[in-house]
Amino acid sequence: QVQLVESGGGLVQAGGSLRLSCAASGDTFGSYHMGWFRQAPGKERLFVGGASRNGGSISYADSVKGRFTISRDNAKNTMYLQMNSLKPEDTATYYCAAARATFQYEYWGQGTQVTVSS
Repeated sequence: QVQLVESGGGLVQAGGSLRLSCAASGDTFGSYHMGWFRQAPGKERLFVGGASRNGGSISYADSVKGRFTISRDNAKNTMYLQMNSLKPEDTATYYCAAARATFQYEYWGQGTQVTVSS
């Protein structure tokens, strides 16, 4: 199975940018669909976006389209989330997840906190 570790979170002002990374180990990274999720305090975990095994197909939640960009480097066993034009409502813990079947996410990282101040 795959192990996932997120990094890159932090505190940023509204309008700023952050780049999150998700490093994978323990299995063949390229055999997994990957996704980003976020969870704000007291709210459910929501899908942010996902990338197919080779990164050729990427999808986004409407709330982040045009602001966030997902990419993956299978040679480095890493997925990225570039977040631009951040808003206070983007404040959440961000998780990456891996799926052997499309959208059947079964492996999760521990999360990284993103806080956007107004």
